[in-house]
Amino acid sequence: MRVAVINVVGLSRSLLGADMPGLTAFAEKHGLQSFKPAFPAVTCTAQSSMVTGTPPAAHGAVANGWYDREAAEVKFWKQSNHIVRGEKVWDRLRREVPGFTCAKLFWWYNMYANVDFSITPRPLYPADGRKFFDVHTQPMGMREDLKADLGPFPFPAFWGPAAGIASSEWIAASAKWVEEKHSPTLSLVYLPHLDYPLQKDGPDAANIPDECRKIDGVVTDLIRYYESRNVRVVVLSEYGISPVTRVIHLNRLFRKKGWIQVKDELGRETLDCGGCKAFAVADHQMAHVYVNDPAIRGEVRALLEATPGIEEIRETPQAWGEGAGTERAGDFMAIAEPDAWFTYYYWEDDNLAPDYARSIDIHRKPGYDPCELFIDPAIAFPKLRIAKFLLKKKLGLRGLMEVIPLDASLVKGSHGRDNVPESEQPVVIGAPGDITSPEEIAGMIEALVKE
Repeated sequence: MRVAVINVVGLSRSLLGADMPGLTAFAEKHGLQSFKPAFPAVTCTAQSSMVTGTPPAAHGAVANGWYDREAAEVKFWKQSNHIVRGEKVWDRLRREVPGFTCAKLFWWYNMYANVDFSITPRPLYPADGRKFFDVHTQPMGMREDLKADLGPFPFPAFWGPAAGIASSEWIAASAKWVEEKHSPTLSLVYLPHLDYPLQKDGPDAANIPDECRKIDGVVTDLIRYYESRNVRVVVLSEYGISPVTRVIHLNRLFRKKGWIQVKDELGRETLDCGGCKAFAVADHQMAHVYVNDPAIRGEVRALLEATPGIEEIRETPQAWGEGAGTERAGDFMAIAEPDAWFTYYYWEDDNLAPDYARSIDIHRKPGYDPCELFIDPAIAFPKLRIAKFLLKKKLGLRGLMEVIPLDASLVKGSHGRDNVPESEQPVVIGAPGDITSPEEIAGMIEALVKE
């Protein structure tokens, strides 16, 4: 059987209903299940569990980013599929199903995955420091054909203050394009739209019903398209979003203890991870805490236990045992209370914040930064500033688009916890059998394809 798995990021039971009529009807017809999210409940971990059928202890995707102890660098949002250890669902199906093909469309760790067709966001980075928005495809030549037919991928709508429905619309169109030209046995499609307003404004915000209607239209249209071509459709999500009101700045607390080392770079402070005695790599409502100085391990744990907003501390070897997960994870994993989340901030004076702090820079920041969804409200004429930056870029000049706020209290939604109420758990619609964890998604996909 040919199968399409549509990943509607942030979808949970709490959002279904009158504002998502198409998905609600699909759920009523094909069955809806909630399941306990991955830990941490973030994109890279959840997707890796879904495609390998193993937990992060085995596949090693312990968050969206982590500290590479050998390189002494924090690495976020890397894209090589080789990072995810273990056999993937498409490898098993190719071995067992004659003629099997797979399309992986914007699911993460996409580059160099052993799939037949893939599309993933990937800017071009010339040696002079400029950046050009683009996508990476497999086969490589598919990129130009795709853009010729659909136009360029709307990268600003995929992440940043302009993030919105346009990126999900383009991805859905690319899924149709791949289906029409190649008819893969398995299509994995990632539609991110809900992630933006739910994190930015919170799940209880007045604009959420309208945002739900937008993505419902895109998903419902894609479902109808696949079904018209006799493709079995499953809809799922990676996590739900919790409302948050509190912010925890672990690295600032560590700095007060003298554990953080910073480097002055042209009058701004950067985090010198290898020189820190202890530091945190924050990822939504979970933070990996790395202790480079074993002598302060007890002190670090005591500080975490005394920090308001932290609900639980897990010691990695005890939680995960030996394996790739423990190799990459922090010595401690701090979990926020339901209404709190962690920043990566380590500076004490905003005037000394690194140049990337006020920019959209998902790879250089030593932690996840949802403030990249906002334009700093303190900027009087933000459009003028952006226009000046774009003009400089067009002229071939370098510059920084410093429009991102440093006020973490603006963020109203987060995720990452695995112990959440059913209304905030991820869902799967149209799956046979009982699904209780993301690891079971791989087996479910295999079973459907083999029908």
